[in-house]
Amino acid sequence: MSQIFIIGANGKVGRHAARLLQDSEHDVKVGLRSKDQFSDFEKLGHTPVHLDLEADVATITEALQGSDVIVFTAGSGGHTGADKTMLIDFDGAVKSIEAAEAIKAKQFIMVSALNADSPETWSDSMKPYYIAKRYADRVLKESSLNYTILRPGGLSDEAGTGNVTTDPSEQATKKIPREDVARVILAAIGHDKASKQVVTLLEGDTPINELF
Repeated sequence: MSQIFIIGANGKVGRHAARLLQDSEHDVKVGLRSKDQFSDFEKLGHTPVHLDLEADVATITEALQGSDVIVFTAGSGGHTGADKTMLIDFDGAVKSIEAAEAIKAKQFIMVSALNADSPETWSDSMKPYYIAKRYADRVLKESSLNYTILRPGGLSDEAGTGNVTTDPSEQATKKIPREDVARVILAAIGHDKASKQVVTLLEGDTPINELF
Protein backbone atom coordinates (compact mmCIF):
# COMPACT_ATOMS: atom_id res chain seq x y z
CA MET A 1 0.00 0.00 0.00
CA SER A 2 1.20 3.50 -0.85
CA GLN A 3 0.26 6.89 0.51
CA ILE A 4 -0.84 8.79 -2.60
CA PHE A 5 -1.40 12.54 -2.91
CA ILE A 6 -3.23 13.89 -5.96
CA ILE A 7 -2.47 17.54 -6.72
CA GLY A 8 -5.24 18.92 -8.90
CA ALA A 9 -7.77 16.29 -7.86
CA ASN A 10 -10.72 18.49 -8.79
CA GLY A 11 -9.68 18.62 -12.44
CA LYS A 12 -11.18 16.16 -14.89
CA VAL A 13 -8.20 13.78 -14.98
CA GLY A 14 -7.79 14.11 -11.22
CA ARG A 15 -11.42 13.21 -10.60
CA HIS A 16 -11.10 10.11 -12.76
CA ALA A 17 -7.96 9.09 -10.87
CA ALA A 18 -9.64 9.63 -7.51
CA ARG A 19 -12.64 7.56 -8.57
CA LEU A 20 -10.49 4.73 -9.89
CA LEU A 21 -8.49 4.68 -6.65
CA GLN A 22 -11.64 4.35 -4.54
CA ASP A 23 -11.41 0.58 -4.16
CA SER A 24 -7.63 0.29 -4.30
CA GLU A 25 -5.32 -0.76 -1.50
CA HIS A 26 -3.79 2.72 -1.40
CA ASP A 27 -4.42 5.48 1.10
CA VAL A 28 -5.32 8.59 -0.89
CA LYS A 29 -5.16 12.29 -0.07
CA VAL A 30 -6.46 14.88 -2.49
CA GLY A 31 -5.21 18.45 -2.72
CA LEU A 32 -8.04 20.93 -3.25
CA ARG A 33 -8.19 24.73 -3.47
CA SER A 34 -11.65 25.05 -1.96
CA LYS A 35 -13.17 23.34 1.05
CA ASP A 36 -16.45 23.35 -0.87
CA GLN A 37 -14.93 20.53 -2.95
CA PHE A 38 -14.15 18.29 0.03
CA SER A 39 -17.40 16.34 0.27
CA ASP A 40 -17.17 14.80 -3.22
CA PHE A 41 -13.88 13.16 -2.32
CA GLU A 42 -14.82 12.22 1.23
CA LYS A 43 -17.63 10.16 -0.32
CA LEU A 44 -14.93 8.20 -2.17
CA GLY A 45 -13.15 7.50 1.10
CA HIS A 46 -10.27 9.87 0.40
CA THR A 47 -8.81 12.52 2.71
CA PRO A 48 -9.12 16.09 1.40
CA VAL A 49 -6.31 18.54 2.14
CA HIS A 50 -6.51 22.26 1.47
CA LEU A 51 -3.77 23.08 -1.05
CA ASP A 52 -3.05 26.36 -2.82
CA LEU A 53 -0.33 26.07 -5.45
CA GLU A 54 0.32 29.78 -5.16
CA ALA A 55 1.47 29.23 -1.57
CA ASP A 56 5.16 28.90 -0.70
CA VAL A 57 7.15 25.67 -0.83
CA ALA A 58 7.07 25.23 2.95
CA THR A 59 3.27 25.30 2.97
CA ILE A 60 3.04 22.82 0.11
CA THR A 61 5.63 20.60 1.80
CA GLU A 62 3.53 20.50 4.96
CA ALA A 63 0.47 19.46 2.94
CA LEU A 64 2.37 16.60 1.27
CA GLN A 65 3.94 15.21 4.46
CA GLY A 66 3.69 11.43 4.73
CA SER A 67 3.03 10.84 1.04
CA ASP A 68 4.91 8.21 -0.97
CA VAL A 69 3.56 9.01 -4.44
CA ILE A 70 2.76 12.49 -5.71
CA VAL A 71 0.48 12.81 -8.74
CA PHE A 72 0.54 16.26 -10.34
CA THR A 73 -2.44 16.80 -12.61
CA ALA A 74 -3.16 20.43 -11.78
CA GLY A 75 -3.64 23.15 -14.36
CA SER A 76 -4.93 26.67 -14.51
CA GLY A 77 -7.50 25.69 -17.14
CA GLY A 78 -8.24 27.00 -20.59
CA HIS A 79 -10.09 30.11 -19.44
CA THR A 80 -7.21 31.82 -17.66
CA GLY A 81 -4.46 34.05 -18.98
CA ALA A 82 -0.78 33.31 -19.47
CA ASP A 83 0.04 34.71 -16.03
CA LYS A 84 -2.12 32.12 -14.27
CA THR A 85 -0.73 29.37 -16.48
CA MET A 86 2.78 30.24 -15.35
CA LEU A 87 1.70 30.45 -11.70
CA ILE A 88 0.03 27.03 -11.65
CA ASP A 89 1.35 24.88 -14.52
CA PHE A 90 4.96 25.98 -14.07
CA ASP A 91 5.61 27.61 -10.69
CA GLY A 92 3.07 25.43 -8.89
CA ALA A 93 4.56 22.33 -10.46
CA VAL A 94 8.12 23.33 -9.57
CA LYS A 95 7.17 24.06 -5.96
CA SER A 96 5.43 20.68 -5.79
CA ILE A 97 8.59 19.00 -7.08
CA GLU A 98 10.68 20.79 -4.45
CA ALA A 99 8.19 19.80 -1.75
CA ALA A 100 8.25 16.17 -2.93
CA GLU A 101 12.04 16.19 -2.71
CA ALA A 102 11.86 17.64 0.79
CA ILE A 103 9.62 14.81 2.02
CA LYS A 104 11.65 12.23 0.07
CA ALA A 105 8.67 10.99 -1.94
CA LYS A 106 9.24 7.65 -3.66
CA GLN A 107 7.61 8.63 -6.97
CA PHE A 108 6.36 11.75 -8.75
CA ILE A 109 3.90 11.26 -11.60
CA MET A 110 3.51 14.33 -13.79
CA VAL A 111 0.67 14.78 -16.26
CA SER A 112 2.29 16.90 -18.97
CA ALA A 113 1.33 17.28 -22.63
CA LEU A 114 2.11 15.82 -26.04
CA ASN A 115 4.77 17.85 -27.88
CA ALA A 116 5.94 19.63 -24.73
CA ASP A 117 9.47 19.25 -26.10
CA SER A 118 8.59 20.20 -29.69
CA PRO A 119 8.28 24.01 -29.83
CA GLU A 120 7.98 23.96 -33.60
CA THR A 121 4.50 22.45 -33.16
CA TRP A 122 3.16 25.05 -30.71
CA SER A 123 0.50 27.51 -31.79
CA ASP A 124 0.93 31.10 -30.59
CA SER A 125 -2.10 30.91 -28.32
CA MET A 126 -0.81 27.75 -26.61
CA LYS A 127 2.81 28.80 -26.15
CA PRO A 128 2.50 29.79 -22.47
CA TYR A 129 0.93 26.41 -21.68
CA TYR A 130 3.59 24.42 -23.51
CA ILE A 131 6.43 26.51 -22.11
CA ALA A 132 5.12 25.81 -18.60
CA LYS A 133 4.89 22.08 -19.30
CA ARG A 134 8.28 21.88 -21.00
CA TYR A 135 10.23 23.51 -18.22
CA ALA A 136 8.30 21.90 -15.36
CA ASP A 137 9.15 18.55 -16.95
CA ARG A 138 12.78 19.58 -17.22
CA VAL A 139 12.94 20.55 -13.54
CA LEU A 140 11.42 17.18 -12.63
CA LYS A 141 13.89 15.25 -14.77
CA GLU A 142 16.79 17.13 -13.19
CA SER A 143 15.51 16.54 -9.66
CA SER A 144 16.42 13.69 -7.32
CA LEU A 145 12.95 12.18 -7.68
CA ASN A 146 11.91 8.91 -9.25
CA TYR A 147 9.65 10.40 -11.91
CA THR A 148 7.12 9.29 -14.49
CA ILE A 149 6.10 11.96 -17.00
CA LEU A 150 2.93 11.29 -18.98
CA ARG A 151 2.41 13.27 -22.18
CA PRO A 152 -1.15 12.74 -23.39
CA GLY A 153 -2.51 14.11 -26.62
CA GLY A 154 -5.72 16.11 -26.86
CA LEU A 155 -7.92 15.20 -23.91
CA SER A 156 -11.49 14.10 -24.52
CA ASP A 157 -14.40 13.28 -22.22
CA GLU A 158 -15.22 10.07 -24.08
CA ALA A 159 -15.33 6.86 -22.08
CA GLY A 160 -11.95 5.23 -21.74
CA THR A 161 -11.18 2.02 -23.59
CA GLY A 162 -8.39 0.71 -21.39
CA ASN A 163 -6.08 0.74 -24.41
CA VAL A 164 -3.48 3.28 -25.56
CA THR A 165 -0.46 3.69 -27.79
CA THR A 166 2.83 5.35 -26.89
CA ASP A 167 3.80 5.77 -30.54
CA PRO A 168 2.48 8.98 -32.16
CA SER A 169 3.11 7.58 -35.64
CA GLU A 170 0.36 5.01 -35.06
CA GLN A 171 -2.40 7.59 -34.62
CA ALA A 172 -3.41 10.51 -36.80
CA THR A 173 -6.00 11.89 -34.36
CA LYS A 174 -3.61 12.56 -31.44
CA LYS A 175 -6.40 12.24 -28.85
CA ILE A 176 -7.00 10.25 -25.68
CA PRO A 177 -9.87 10.00 -23.18
CA ARG A 178 -9.11 11.56 -19.80
CA GLU A 179 -10.27 8.35 -18.15
CA ASP A 180 -7.49 6.41 -19.88
CA VAL A 181 -4.89 8.95 -18.74
CA ALA A 182 -6.12 8.34 -15.20
CA ARG A 183 -5.84 4.59 -15.72
CA VAL A 184 -2.23 5.01 -16.81
CA ILE A 185 -1.54 7.02 -13.65
CA LEU A 186 -2.77 4.09 -11.60
CA ALA A 187 -0.79 1.62 -13.69
CA ALA A 188 2.42 3.60 -13.12
CA ILE A 189 2.15 3.73 -9.34
CA GLY A 190 4.96 1.76 -7.77
CA HIS A 191 6.15 0.11 -10.99
CA ASP A 192 9.90 -0.07 -11.61
CA LYS A 193 9.37 0.03 -15.39
CA ALA A 194 7.72 3.44 -15.01
CA SER A 195 10.81 4.84 -13.31
CA LYS A 196 12.51 7.79 -15.07
CA GLN A 197 10.20 7.40 -18.06
CA VAL A 198 8.59 9.98 -20.34
CA VAL A 199 5.53 8.33 -21.88
CA THR A 200 3.53 9.62 -24.85
CA LEU A 201 -0.15 8.65 -24.56
CA LEU A 202 -2.71 8.45 -27.36
CA GLU A 203 -5.75 6.28 -27.98
CA GLY A 204 -4.57 2.95 -29.34
CA ASP A 205 -4.64 -0.82 -29.03
CA THR A 206 -2.13 -1.63 -26.27
CA PRO A 207 -3.75 -2.65 -22.96
CA ILE A 208 -2.79 -0.17 -20.27
CA ASN A 209 -1.88 -2.99 -17.90
CA GLU A 210 0.89 -3.98 -20.33
CA LEU A 211 2.59 -0.56 -20.39
CA PHE A 212 4.79 -1.07 -17.34
